Amino acid sequence: MLVAAVIMGVLGILAAAGLGYAARVFYVEVDPKVAAIEEALPGANCGGCGFPGCSGAAVAISEGRAPANVCVAGGPGVWTNVAAILGVAVEIREREVAKVKCRGGSRAESRFEYGGISDCRAAVLLAGGEKICDVGCLGLGTCQANCPFDAIHLGPDGIPVVDEEKCTGCGTCVRLCPKNVLRLESLSGRLVHLNNNWECLAPCQATCPAQIDIPAYINLIAAGQYEDAVRKIKERNPLPLTCGRVCPHPCESNCRRGMFDEPVNINHLKRFAADYELHSGKHIVPPLAAESGKKVAIIGGGPAGLSAAYYLRRLGHGVAIFEAMPKLGGMLRYGIPQYRLPKEILDWEIEGITNLGVEVNLNKRLGVDYDFAQLREQGFEAIFVATGAWNSRDMGVDGENDLEGVLPGTIFLTKRGLNEETPVGKRVVIIGGGNTAMDAARTSWRLGAEEVTLLYRRSRKEMPANDIEVVEAEKEGVKFKFLAAPTRLIGDETGRVRKLEYITMELGEPDASGRRRPVPIEGSETTIDVDNVFSAIGQFADVSFVPEEGGDSLKMSRWKTIDGNKQTLQTSVHDVFVGGDTYTGPATAVEAIGAGRRAARSINQLLNGQPVVAPPDEFRGPVVDRVHPDELRGLEKEPRAKMPELEPEERHLNFDEVELGLYEEDARREAGRCLNCGLFCFGHGTEQLKKIA
Repeated sequence: MLVAAVIMGVLGILAAAGLGYAARVFYVEVDPKVAAIEEALPGANCGGCGFPGCSGAAVAISEGRAPANVCVAGGPGVWTNVAAILGVAVEIREREVAKVKCRGGSRAESRFEYGGISDCRAAVLLAGGEKICDVGCLGLGTCQANCPFDAIHLGPDGIPVVDEEKCTGCGTCVRLCPKNVLRLESLSGRLVHLNNNWECLAPCQATCPAQIDIPAYINLIAAGQYEDAVRKIKERNPLPLTCGRVCPHPCESNCRRGMFDEPVNINHLKRFAADYELHSGKHIVPPLAAESGKKVAIIGGGPAGLSAAYYLRRLGHGVAIFEAMPKLGGMLRYGIPQYRLPKEILDWEIEGITNLGVEVNLNKRLGVDYDFAQLREQGFEAIFVATGAWNSRDMGVDGENDLEGVLPGTIFLTKRGLNEETPVGKRVVIIGGGNTAMDAARTSWRLGAEEVTLLYRRSRKEMPANDIEVVEAEKEGVKFKFLAAPTRLIGDETGRVRKLEYITMELGEPDASGRRRPVPIEGSETTIDVDNVFSAIGQFADVSFVPEEGGDSLKMSRWKTIDGNKQTLQTSVHDVFVGGDTYTGPATAVEAIGAGRRAARSINQLLNGQPVVAPPDEFRGPVVDRVHPDELRGLEKEPRAKMPELEPEERHLNFDEVELGLYEEDARREAGRCLNCGLFCFGHGTEQLKKIA
């Protein structure tokens, strides 16, 4: 027994000596900062930060390889504690969540049958995966299986569905998806995102100048989620009430449904959603980013300026609009008649923008009441110029500037917008073939003109006016005289216009615009009696406020508009940006709205100290349809929803709104016609609505 005790004692002494020696050899000093950081972390060990557990993250934070707010599971409280340990201030980042960029899922055709490992990363190694679509989801659930927070599941169509409440924005799913189906997006990121080549863009969305996600908001309308539809639209267009009434809807020209029966009534569905907000009597107030302390001056309160103001304000910047006219709206207010866009509706929509905290300065003209230097002195760090195209081109005929009863169409309509008296006689002639000419003609008829004639020097085929405007003018009795150009105006002894002489034209070879050039026919002059003549043959921007020399002498284009980078809209002066008609010349409201958002994106970059650049892979077209009409044969034909409107006899001698809006039942049925297109695939129209119902 004694021997055993001695042996055990000796062994204990030897073990202690060995352990003591090992401790000296293998001693690891624990960094108290790392330990403190690890203690502050939540201990989830989820790997969402990109490091192997909280211990790995703590070491990375301590060594400066990761920021204090790298933990996606802990949130602001954890970030603040870690920052205190490091002795630095933490900047709270905007929350990001995963977004799905695929529309097709199982609808996309397969090139072969895949029978390998049930993992998207493995499947894509075989010829890029079996799906024919470049960004088509393979549907094997790698994102779902690897999400640390159980925030993703595969929907019935094989496309991932993200639970935004659970999603922490860790990016695990994005890193693992080999087809770029998922992207991390913040609210601000969505607001300033420009369409990219890697996206699954339906033909309508790829065509829309404002880049609205059209299938998304139409699906929301089909589901009866009208408020969400408005929010989706306003991610790209803050003026849906206006656009739903005046947009020429180029998106519909590329709608795949039109390859089979008729295009989806996209624009009037947008109006339906916007009217829902209007009739609720309550503005849907969007979230705003934290105040940046930066200030931006917007010169011009038309669609481009209002759009830029909306997005810059949502990005957290201070915004002040300087408008030369008595009210905001630009040509939306002073160029578009009440029967197309009621002023009270425009006022309500503008109110929704200014209520976000936008400062408004009316009756302030650039170059007269202030200049760029004075704006900078007031603390504005960027300037957006969107003053529009208010000047009209002359006809170049005798009597144009001397006779009473002769006006440019823009001035005639502006007077109406200012509620000034604009009496017309019995016989009115409009010169031109664009939308301004149509508005002047239809306005004259409402004011009591008994005979309204529109002279256009080309044929109807070449008219730039929207087809619907021409059709409506015809309904209201406007007469069209094509291939005719004015040569002189003749007045009476009181100086009032009484006759118009015109010459007949014939079409020759195409000119620079691609339209056949009108050529006069000698000896074909004809005279007609008139009481008023309104010319609407073109508009151009007034840029007289631009200094001819000095640091603010902006570079001009050959069309006498302010020049700028076509991708960023930054001018030759680094803190001055341009958009709308001031940059493009006369264009549509929706193009101006798209320019306002693009400019806001660039200005946001400038204010944040980032390079002012567009995405290198920005989508610029053309829109190439990857579906053949034969592939649509299985659909059931459904008639397009028609907009209810006042009958012509109900419109005479008043300016009541002509288009009355879609009924809810018709709107949801029309939304069900949308095919929810992907690049190579599409849905089944009304079947979608039947599932919802």
